[in-house]
Amino acid sequence: MKFDPPALRSLTGTAVRLPMKRPLGTSARSINEACLLLLDLLTEDGVAGHAYAFCYQPSIARSLVPIVAELSAQLAGHSLVPLDLAHAVSRYFRLPGVTGPLAMVASSVDTAAWDALAKGAGMPLATYLGAARHPIPAYNSNGLGLMAPVAAADEAEALLEGGFTGVKLRLGRSHFEHDLATVRAVRKRLPDAVRLMVDFNQALTSSDAMTYALALDQEGVYWIEEPTRHDDYRHMARIAQAVQTPIQIGENFNGLAPMAAALEADASDYVMLDLDRIGGVTGWQRAAGLAAAYGREVSSHLFPEVSAHLMAATPGRHWLEYVDWANPILQEPLVIKDGMAIISDRPGNGLAWNDDVLAKYRLD
Repeated sequence: MKFDPPALRSLTGTAVRLPMKRPLGTSARSINEACLLLLDLLTEDGVAGHAYAFCYQPSIARSLVPIVAELSAQLAGHSLVPLDLAHAVSRYFRLPGVTGPLAMVASSVDTAAWDALAKGAGMPLATYLGAARHPIPAYNSNGLGLMAPVAAADEAEALLEGGFTGVKLRLGRSHFEHDLATVRAVRKRLPDAVRLMVDFNQALTSSDAMTYALALDQEGVYWIEEPTRHDDYRHMARIAQAVQTPIQIGENFNGLAPMAAALEADASDYVMLDLDRIGGVTGWQRAAGLAAAYGREVSSHLFPEVSAHLMAATPGRHWLEYVDWANPILQEPLVIKDGMAIISDRPGNGLAWNDDVLAKYRLD
């Protein structure tokens, strides 16, 4: 059967700022609002593809809107072949480099292109990628920032609503004994079967990371995420070798090269892929294959709506990170049932904006 890909007509970026039900306090900063860049891709056949980037700050989301407009003019008429399209975007951004916010734009274009292709085929993205729509185990990553032990235990208990069997707690306080007290309070409150992931958000020196990770070995922690600088693979490998608790890294892999370096160094027990940084759907597929070659289980970072489809098509899929940050503007938010993400049977990646409320959250 001949595949005749549609041509890209336009790209449109919209910056929004959404309220978060549970503020996220990390060792780096506290986040109370989700600043997103919504990217809409329209084909000459009238099919729309959607994606969004998590921009952390309003200024970043706003700044990417004109960049998307410039890229739209550059790519208009380009065939919707993801590999070729990714090459064209990379070539356009070659001088500034496809990193940081520009990597977010490139990944979002790729994700939206795959969404449009899946819709054109009348299939959910997972099916289009050759996977069955099995429910995906999800842990609740909303909230659980740097708060007092009792408050953290209360919130962790509340986050089990919906049948979640895993939650993530942020660590990285100025005194580790406060972190330890919070871990113990949360662990004591949760049922034994519930996984407790902890995330330092790169807060520690390599020596402190080793000491604190060893101290957590007997505390019922499921994994320790990014205890030290994300790209310090040499020291991360030493920590992973020394401690019993699995080490998790990967959300900061900017493409395949750093991921390959981390895997070669044995820097972690698990890997986590971020749709924005790994290169959208195309980048994720490559990264999933690389993880499989090294025998690593793969979890997702943010973007649960699209990541659920990609996890379904990932060898060694592990845990989906669930956050509800995009829900206020989605027509149909991702469904969680008995702690599992349920992949919809509607065509595409599951993203569709609720235009009735979009204006309320637009950043001008």
